[in-house]
Amino acid sequence: MDRKSIAILTVSFILLVAWYPLVSKIYPQSNQRQGTNQLSALGTNLATSRPQGTNPAPENAAQPAGAALGSSVSTAAANIFATAAATEKTIQLSNSFVRLTLSSSGGGIKEVELLKYRQSTARDQKNTLSTNHFVRLNNHQTSPSLALLGSSALVGDGTFSLTLTASGVRAEKRLTNGLLISKDFTLGPDYIVGVRTRIENASAEPVGLPAHEWVIGATALTHAADDPRHVMMQWFNGTKGQKVDDAWFKNYALGCIPGTPRTEYVEGNNTVQWAALNNQFFTIAALTASNAPANQVISRYIELPPPTPEQLKADPKLHLKPTGQQAGFLYPASVLAPKAAVERAFDFYAGPKEYKTLAKIGQDRANEFDLIMDFGSFFGLFSKALLLSMNLLHSWGLSYGLAIITITVIIKLVFWPLTKASTQSMKRMAALQPQMKALQEKYKDDPKKMNMKLMEFMRDNKVSPLGGCLPMMLQIPVFIGFFFMIQTAIELRGASFLWASDLSQPDTVAIILGLPLNIFPLLMGITQLWQIRLTPPSPGMDPVQQKIMQYMPLMFMFFLYQYAAGLTLYWTVQNLLSIAQMKLTKSDPTPTPGSITQSRPATPTRRK
Repeated sequence: MDRKSIAILTVSFILLVAWYPLVSKIYPQSNQRQGTNQLSALGTNLATSRPQGTNPAPENAAQPAGAALGSSVSTAAANIFATAAATEKTIQLSNSFVRLTLSSSGGGIKEVELLKYRQSTARDQKNTLSTNHFVRLNNHQTSPSLALLGSSALVGDGTFSLTLTASGVRAEKRLTNGLLISKDFTLGPDYIVGVRTRIENASAEPVGLPAHEWVIGATALTHAADDPRHVMMQWFNGTKGQKVDDAWFKNYALGCIPGTPRTEYVEGNNTVQWAALNNQFFTIAALTASNAPANQVISRYIELPPPTPEQLKADPKLHLKPTGQQAGFLYPASVLAPKAAVERAFDFYAGPKEYKTLAKIGQDRANEFDLIMDFGSFFGLFSKALLLSMNLLHSWGLSYGLAIITITVIIKLVFWPLTKASTQSMKRMAALQPQMKALQEKYKDDPKKMNMKLMEFMRDNKVSPLGGCLPMMLQIPVFIGFFFMIQTAIELRGASFLWASDLSQPDTVAIILGLPLNIFPLLMGITQLWQIRLTPPSPGMDPVQQKIMQYMPLMFMFFLYQYAAGLTLYWTVQNLLSIAQMKLTKSDPTPTPGSITQSRPATPTRRK
């Protein structure tokens, strides 16, 4: 490879690594986004009119023609709850999985603690901010989950009475217009809370029920090291799942050109079966009754308080501008006749994104609740199979690191015959190069005939130019399945292996000149180079192109440098197994020129 090619590749790699920091530097975010909801003023955008078309939905969430209900909900609810919090009373419900804190301010679930998960992992043991607290969900909002938002005629002073019942907790409130609001919370044996709500007209006159919102909750990063790209809202319309993430609210064109920021997403057409607020490993979700989907779902962009200088000094990984989303179900206005009532049932889930748990909930309710894993459609099949296999091996006593290695070995054994045939085909192609070059030279003035002769020559010698690529192409779905699975597998959170203290995070062992030293990506790059050196050259390719193609896989080392250690562990082991296979097949006899079938002469054309 000449110096010019090396320089081009070097610059390309540097740009790949530095692209995101460069974009952030060129297009910095302002401290106050125009129209952005702040945490202290959640709900103030509820009454803001959103003209149809001003916030077009993402490609995977098409906008229906129906008008949004969010514009008719009161602006006062959040401030009312903040005032009611001054005299707040709380009741806790718990089982072996969760501890719920219910608040009289809003009469909903203020916070959920997950008793099986600590906020800090083994990676944080030397961190001065490390705590032994449980993971806390839903603590980044002013309106508790299952709070009722609407006009002041529906919210009142925001204070509910809380009483313990035989099955859980009841929250009640009587309004001056005759409406009686009650909510019954029943905690099951796991992460699900059954909620039954009732809005009754206890008066002797018809009462207007304003458009209103049942709050689902809010989401943000659980831990500073978590990937913010997984903070999103998802919902299911009975046919497919849709999602709204930070990129949709930022509204960047081509991924980097700033557009007009969006602050509110409203969708649905009486089809919303569930909605979930996710981060990398945990979710808060609400499921409607199967025969009573919500009219619409609403999600709002929220900015959270930035970390203090002391926190940043102790943990530089903390995000300077943490953001999140708050969501709810929207229902239209109606009129309640005397003594009539509107009852709605929800199942509230706050817990880990654990595939088996989510899949069981989705099976019981036939609503594809496991879409929360965000594995994708086609590649999701591989992700699920790999995750179930990894958990099965772990249940047999293997650590998760050894389980990943075992799966990699099994995959390599499955593809062994195909890879061996591919290696032999590539060696035969290399041995055929002199004859193929002779044919190219002979028919260089007739490209069509040259291609025909080359194809005939390869067919006679039972080789194919695609033979070397086929095994790699077949393994791409497996790799992509691993890629999506490892990013959100709660099982890997805090799982250690060798020097990696958390397989769901990069295996950083030191910080040198402000840059992390991650071992597995470096080993992955070294083994890839070694593998490339052992791979027979592709026939018919220009030498410069061949060199570029050989070194192009190294860009994956840069792409994956800050990804989960579990992913780079898989790739490193896969490279080592490929090298071992090449060494084993190296002793296979290579065809000699004398044993190669010569191209058949062309059949002479008969003259009439």
